Amino acid sequence: MQEEPDRSITELNHPPERPLRIAFVTETYPPEVNGVAMTLAELVRRLHARQHQISLIRPRQGHERVGEKPHQPHQVDQTSPRDGGLPIEEFLVHGVQIPRYSQLRMGLPAKGLLIRRWTLQRPDVVHIATEGPLGWSALQAARRLKLPVTTDFRTNFHAYSGHYGLRWLHKPIMGYLRTFHNLAHRTTVPTKTLLAQLAASGFERLAVVARGIDAARFNPRHRCETLRAQWGLAKGDFAVLYVGRLAAEKNLDGLAVAFEAIERANPRARLILVGDGPMRVALEARLPKALFCGQQMGHDLARCYASADLFLFPSKTETFGNVTVEAMASGLPVVAFADGAALELVRTDETGARVDLADDAGYVSEAARLALDPAACQRMGIAARATALQLDWETIANRFEIVIRGAIQSGLGASPADPVNVPRPIPTR
Repeated sequence: MQEEPDRSITELNHPPERPLRIAFVTETYPPEVNGVAMTLAELVRRLHARQHQISLIRPRQGHERVGEKPHQPHQVDQTSPRDGGLPIEEFLVHGVQIPRYSQLRMGLPAKGLLIRRWTLQRPDVVHIATEGPLGWSALQAARRLKLPVTTDFRTNFHAYSGHYGLRWLHKPIMGYLRTFHNLAHRTTVPTKTLLAQLAASGFERLAVVARGIDAARFNPRHRCETLRAQWGLAKGDFAVLYVGRLAAEKNLDGLAVAFEAIERANPRARLILVGDGPMRVALEARLPKALFCGQQMGHDLARCYASADLFLFPSKTETFGNVTVEAMASGLPVVAFADGAALELVRTDETGARVDLADDAGYVSEAARLALDPAACQRMGIAARATALQLDWETIANRFEIVIRGAIQSGLGASPADPVNVPRPIPTR
């Protein structure tokens, strides 16, 4: 399945010069720690560096007040590009905690507020990164004002339902997501595989925009023997790393089974888990020898990746899986299921090992096999970094800009047709 042909996109060899006024709407943003927040912040910063005028609408966090907030672009490290000329306008709305994730919030509807704001200061395009109540109200406000709209399909909420005893919600959630995105002029997805899956499910006007990687930040040069010693590793010991939420949708039972097999094959292996979540207590009881490092950010996170020897990512519910690319850029071979980024980037015996989604036993055996061959892991880690370098952030930002300019050209004065019986956002409480 290929992307929908679009003359306005294919004829643009590079973005025109005129800066755009882009309104970003998201229900997660740093300092929240998750793949959506971090990649969106990096994209915003790259576009800001290109002199685009950015307006960021998101829920307030902590003690922030609702309303205008001075903001400087999210800084990743000193290798990042310089800021653009105009400051980012940031507007905070009311939000509530997401159930099971006390550190995350979702925005409450703000349709009337956004209509008033965008009437006074009309953006060229509204980009909606998340499909929650705030995102839905932003979509309705933009359509009322006949503004071009683009959206991201970033998280498999419909797939998560099975991990929380709510499998019956799969169809209504998928129906809501399809309705939501089909009201936009473009929907970006991170892989060609996901594009084909969504197109087969009735999603329209899809375009691939992969997630970028900061290869200077995630780099093998950050390997630290002092950190490995703090982990309790001696020379010749083998560090197996997992980075991500400690939650049911990440298939962490599969991670535990895989590492138990690794430990039987290589008693000098130790499991390092970076992240936090509702499964932490249960995992600590099941894996008493594992080291739980909690959430890590910035240089500390980069050191964790670079100081390991093998990366295990057992998730089967990813739209992309940023940690896969972060690990590869850090010089680690990856053992993953054929899902998200791993489906397109991980090649068995070249950059790690990739197994079919239904092959749980194969995942365990591949993890144990690689843990017995540190020399092969080093060789595959070099190839993994070379593969990750193809996802340079400037290339990704350029592709995103082409897509939104195409949406502006196709969306001027028109909106996608209203579907019948548009559902409201699914309640979360």
